[in-house]
Amino acid sequence: MTNNNFFLPDLKSFLDEKVVQYNQPFFIESDPIQIPRLFTQKEDVEIAGFLTATIAWGNRLSIIKNARKLVLLMDEQPHDFVLNASEQELKTLQRFVHRTFNGDDCIFFVRSLQNIYKNCGGLQAVFQDGFENDHTVKAAFAGFFTRFFEIGGERTRRHVSNVEKDAAAKRLNLFLRWMVRSDKSKIDFGLWNGIPASALMLPLDVHTGNVARRLGLLTRRSNDWKAVEEVTCQLRKFDNEDPVKYDFALFGLGVFEKF
Repeated sequence: MTNNNFFLPDLKSFLDEKVVQYNQPFFIESDPIQIPRLFTQKEDVEIAGFLTATIAWGNRLSIIKNARKLVLLMDEQPHDFVLNASEQELKTLQRFVHRTFNGDDCIFFVRSLQNIYKNCGGLQAVFQDGFENDHTVKAAFAGFFTRFFEIGGERTRRHVSNVEKDAAAKRLNLFLRWMVRSDKSKIDFGLWNGIPASALMLPLDVHTGNVARRLGLLTRRSNDWKAVEEVTCQLRKFDNEDPVKYDFALFGLGVFEKF
């Protein structure tokens, strides 16, 4: 339902205030971003961030607990584990499970990441190569999907969003926000500079979608890629250089304020 009490200038002011309120260090305390924040080496942050974002659905406490468990299974050295894990070490991942993401999926993810880091220049290079096709995040995700599954993994495809099938790609958008955005709050990492913050798309989920609809920022009923494009287009009217900073506002309103 659209909330007609807001006109665009008022809505921008309202959301800007909410960004300031929630784009603060305390946000990390209850957010899965705390897991990649355990690391300082770029590749460790990337891999821990990607795996954490991959399982970022469901209860947030469960996401954090299981993401922490996963990096422990990788000896708290994600990059080294991806590059050098023996077959016996890979088998230790068999006992990992988060909802429908199981040990087999986890092992495939590590194998695919190994291929990406050994043969494709790493996660940053793969995402940025796709982005260069037409300078859109959608192209970056499509290129990544193709690269990630070039070694097989049919069963595991359901755990990586395919934007060419109109998926909202919430978890990929979340991961990319973490890697690309940088501001004075230092919540997001700002590790990658080949994709500008202006190109980022909103990590659309139940919370951000419902709040966006109530504020009149989104009319589409389905949370799909078309909805991502619609709401991000509206957010660019408020800040064309950093539209997804409003993720903090929409998410905070939905999760913390039950807006």
